[in-house]
Amino acid sequence: MIPVELAARLRDAGLEWTPGPGDRFVVAGRDMDEDVFVISTMTVDVHELPARTVIGFNGTVEWALDDVDVEAALWLPREDQLRELLGPAFLRLERVEDEYVVVATIWAEAVTFADRDPEAAYGRALLHLLTGGPHRPGG
Repeated sequence: MIPVELAARLRDAGLEWTPGPGDRFVVAGRDMDEDVFVISTMTVDVHELPARTVIGFNGTVEWALDDVDVEAALWLPREDQLRELLGPAFLRLERVEDEYVVVATIWAEAVTFADRDPEAAYGRALLHLLTGGPHRPGG
């Protein structure tokens, strides 16, 4: 799973989230970073209200909240979502010894991102794409 810190950096770099079934998230900054929730119509669902979008916790008696604003939730994108977000920049995923390596073409340069977790490798590649990394044109 993508680390919370990397997910926060992706959000801060401009990654937008439209919650959908199967999406994982944490409620960061409330001593709940270790509690990962999954959107499901049975227990955790998205409610579009006139002025805001909230994530509702249906029938969860252990929760002191009925819902939380989507802005308070931190999306933890899955491997398939990260690969899709990389789009045509994604070239391939390789296994090299005990690490996964994402190879992507970013700013006309093939770059690699290695990690023990494939989602973290994809996340680092996407962060590089969103921020322009050290090779941002004109910068």
